[in-house]
Amino acid sequence: MDLVVIQNRQAVTTSLQVAESFEKRHDNVLREIEGLLKIEEAQKYFQAGAYEHPQNKQQYRMYYMNRDGFTLLAMGFNGKKALEFKLKYIQAFNKMEQALIEQPQPNYHLPSTFKEALIMLAESVDENDKLKQQIENDREKVVLANAITTSDEGLLIEAAAKYMRQNGVNIGRDRLFKWLRGQGYLVSRQGREYNMPTQKSLNQGLMKIHTQQYFDSEGELKVNRQVVVTGKGLMFFINKFLHDGQLTLRLD
Repeated sequence: MDLVVIQNRQAVTTSLQVAESFEKRHDNVLREIEGLLKIEEAQKYFQAGAYEHPQNKQQYRMYYMNRDGFTLLAMGFNGKKALEFKLKYIQAFNKMEQALIEQPQPNYHLPSTFKEALIMLAESVDENDKLKQQIENDREKVVLANAITTSDEGLLIEAAAKYMRQNGVNIGRDRLFKWLRGQGYLVSRQGREYNMPTQKSLNQGLMKIHTQQYFDSEGELKVNRQVVVTGKGLMFFINKFLHDGQLTLRLD
């Protein structure tokens, strides 16, 4: 048990600790404190408390006391050992009180005029409105991201580029196509497969090919192929652009 502790931002010790330190019966220490409490001026130095006995788990009374209360109580303790503990208590009180002084205090500013109070209230309301708007914006982003991620449809490259711009990636459709080709996610070789997903993209589930069959004006069956970025791919590419996870989208 520490000689001195912090309670309600004040350095205090307890009658229990004093009894242990000075090798006195606790009931005798209580009797001496209650003798001091008969003096009205001394009452502000002590505060009644309780502790739980470790053996029978019952509550017993004790007292908290500040530096002045301890000084009054220990004034009558004599002997070499008592003097040593008095010095230790003084050092402990000094250390705790210094720690309280050095502890940063909350910077509260109370308005001095009615006008200032109204200004502070208006600023507070404005800050709350901004916070609510930010929460709503973030909520909408998370909902949209979750919807895209869990969707089987995915996004076309142009739509993917737009979504990426909304999430901190400065890129457009053509630049995204060029980057995907350069990184090996789209086929860069000219021909029928140009700008189609590579096998790597398909295997990783980053992209898909949507096919659509239709008849042209001459009645000939045609197949239209569209590249889409999956929800998984969208998150992957955004995080890739933002330095491989240094700033990532969280979907909780």
